Amino acid sequence: MKTKQIELSAPYIDEREEELVLEVLRSGWLSLGPVLTQFERMFAERLGVEHAAAVSSGTAGLHLAVKLAGIEAGDEVITTPFSFVASTNCFLYEGATPVFVDVDPQTLNMDPELVEAAITPRTKAIVAVDMFGYPCELDPLLEIAERHGLAFVEDSCEALGAGYRGRPVGSGGHLAVFAFYPNKQMTTGEGGIVVTDSEEEWKLLKSLSNQGRAEDGAWLDHVRLGYNYRLDDVGAALGVAQLEKLDHVLELRAQVAARYAELLAGIDGVEPLLADDADHKRSWFVYPVWLDASIDRLRTIQRLREQGVASKVYLPSIHQQSYIRERFDFRDGMFRNAEDASARLLALPFHTGLEADDQERVVEALRSSI
Repeated sequence: MKTKQIELSAPYIDEREEELVLEVLRSGWLSLGPVLTQFERMFAERLGVEHAAAVSSGTAGLHLAVKLAGIEAGDEVITTPFSFVASTNCFLYEGATPVFVDVDPQTLNMDPELVEAAITPRTKAIVAVDMFGYPCELDPLLEIAERHGLAFVEDSCEALGAGYRGRPVGSGGHLAVFAFYPNKQMTTGEGGIVVTDSEEEWKLLKSLSNQGRAEDGAWLDHVRLGYNYRLDDVGAALGVAQLEKLDHVLELRAQVAARYAELLAGIDGVEPLLADDADHKRSWFVYPVWLDASIDRLRTIQRLREQGVASKVYLPSIHQQSYIRERFDFRDGMFRNAEDASARLLALPFHTGLEADDQERVVEALRSSI
């Protein structure tokens, strides 16, 4: 009998998503319709912010955020090398230069002291990332940005449901971006959203995402260069259904993570990510574990695959990506904590509906594979 494959991730969808998507399809209003507006309002209310602008992806949201930040060619942007490439690509689109600072070896987020030391006269902004759903050191970073007159963008694409010092991540009023790819806490298929407390910023986000059309402009009347970054109403319908069950989803994901921590406790050479503390509440996006440096990670991945268990290197540091290395002359050894994480972390199967017996099988397969 063929062994059941345990996949790395899976969306959590039921009859409610089907119901709302069918309503949109039957309405004939598939884009720029009332369900999109409903989704944006629900999301803003969820975070306790004034405005939310839904877009076609988290990357699109980050790009619009750096546009609003006024980042241009020749500017420098301080950010982390340990992230998905979109947190750097978003300002490369505008011709800016990345200034990477290393991460804290425990939180895997940027160290504020290193951020302070990296500021130059060309620095225009800080793009901070809530890596693996663990909140960045938001208050110190915002203080640095304000003191130096820098724009601040928070990449919260992996962190919906996380909390920093008792506040939901993304609720600070500054530009923050969330993503809804199917491996995230909630999904709209593709899609993302930008939140802000500024009505002016929100209106500009809505215009830029819709080919530069003015909010009160006529059809085909465009007042600025914009983009086709719209989220359609079918995706928004998925988003409405997902928001309705988000508390339940976050709890189930936390339970899956806690069960993994218990099961992995007895395996030598394997360590979980940093636990929460009084200031930081993680929202579980993926489940990477630290492998001891003596463990052959690629061989482990192959052995897991042979047992029907998906796993993945998660993730390469941005400065080690070939297109970044070649363009900006980055070298190995420049950001040792980020590189250590890239060399040793392994993502295990993780999603909302992952069953306990499947997790037990994953852990036993890992035990026999290292």
